[in-house]
Amino acid sequence: MKNNNVVQYILLVVFVVVAFVAWRGMGQVELPDAGMAAMGSETMRARVVAVIEEGETDLGGVVQRYQIARVELLEGKDQGVIAEMDYGRRQVLSNAAYLQIDDEILVTVGSRPDGTLTVYFADFVRTDSLLWLAAIFAAAILLISRWKGLRSLLSMAFSLAVIIGYIIPNILIGKDPMQVSITGSIILLTVTLYLTYGWNLKSHAAVVSMILVLLITGLLAGIFVNFTRLTGSGDENALFLIQMLNAQINLRGLLLGGMIIGALGVLDDLVTTQASAVFELHHANGSLGFRGLFQSAMRIGQDHVAATVNTLVLAYAGASLPMLLMFSLGRGDFGILVNFQFISEEIVRTLVGSIGLVLAVPITTAIAILFALRAEPLGKWEQLLGVVLSESKDPEGSGGAHSH
Repeated sequence: MKNNNVVQYILLVVFVVVAFVAWRGMGQVELPDAGMAAMGSETMRARVVAVIEEGETDLGGVVQRYQIARVELLEGKDQGVIAEMDYGRRQVLSNAAYLQIDDEILVTVGSRPDGTLTVYFADFVRTDSLLWLAAIFAAAILLISRWKGLRSLLSMAFSLAVIIGYIIPNILIGKDPMQVSITGSIILLTVTLYLTYGWNLKSHAAVVSMILVLLITGLLAGIFVNFTRLTGSGDENALFLIQMLNAQINLRGLLLGGMIIGALGVLDDLVTTQASAVFELHHANGSLGFRGLFQSAMRIGQDHVAATVNTLVLAYAGASLPMLLMFSLGRGDFGILVNFQFISEEIVRTLVGSIGLVLAVPITTAIAILFALRAEPLGKWEQLLGVVLSESKDPEGSGGAHSH
């Protein structure tokens, strides 16, 4: 078993290195000029040194508390300068968070024609709070999952690197968003699955299933986006992006790519769990043939996919909750509203993603069974393929079974 573990880790390291080199080669792109300052480039950090006035003000019928504070600029050419800034006297505040001495905030700095410095509140600095939350998250993962948790954290970091370093830059330079999203997703999922769950037959089955389901989901998304005549212009952020960039972006392709990436996280969980269930069933009862394994695994998959589809719908509904509230308050006719593009996009996104999840269960089950039934007669190929049938045969955790 130790020799098998060594071989698995060597193959895994080689695979990750090759994938990283391939990704770096594809990701060397020069971003187009946006024709404007990047978001956040005109803001800087400042510290509240004193609150010199507090009171109430009426902004169009909205009575709220306001503050006037002295702030010290912490960066930029005016670093160290202390200026006055009002908070809540000219803009309606969307929350009950108020300034306190020593608070770090983000401000935008300008100047009047006479050279007087003007400072406007932009937002609170949340870096430290977010880092504490991330540290607690990482500690919880490591405490519960140990080495597997560490591999999952590395997988998450790699996923973000692929999205930020490959998918986004290549879309921005005008490449087909759907092609870029599928390619990036395959790289992302293949590496993260092996890194998290190890080099073994269960991972091989999950990877093959994932690639096949991704291609089918992309095909379905393309068919139904054309069938419903969606253009990708329903998202105002996409339209704003077009105005910012000199490069032309395929909005329909961007919509399709978003649908594929949006289903990745849930698809990852569903496919790996289903593959693991097949191998555990085969280990528990080796006499089961293809049909017996398929029926048993499908009963597990049916329960899982029912809960997963509901999770997907609730996630999209939660993200669209302000829009749903607006329509309810406006007493709009939902039979008419669903025809508007920005609503139809969310409906198609949810249903296509759900169809992909449903199809993932029988596809993964069949592929995992084929791998499981051919695991024992592999002979000399066993070490190369990393044959691990069950957690009970993998005491050191290299098998990386995904269980719930």
